[in-house]
Amino acid sequence: MSGSDPPRGKLDIIEGADAQLTGRPFLSVNFACCNVYQRIYRSADGTNYQGRCPRCGKPVRFEIGPGGTDARSFTVY
Repeated sequence: MSGSDPPRGKLDIIEGADAQLTGRPFLSVNFACCNVYQRIYRSADGTNYQGRCPRCGKPVRFEIGPGGTDARSFTVY
């Protein structure tokens, strides 16, 4: 494993066609707790996506690693 490879055993968010757009990669997250949508941006070190519900502050974290998904939208309960 090289220094640029993500850690093993983590969720791999595959950067598909949407990654060709300029700007910082993000996930679309619907927080069911408050029925509100929030963009969650990739961390500067590229190891995860993390954020909080904009209303109640519930934290969410998506790890990046091999064998993950190409989904870009998630609902957090």
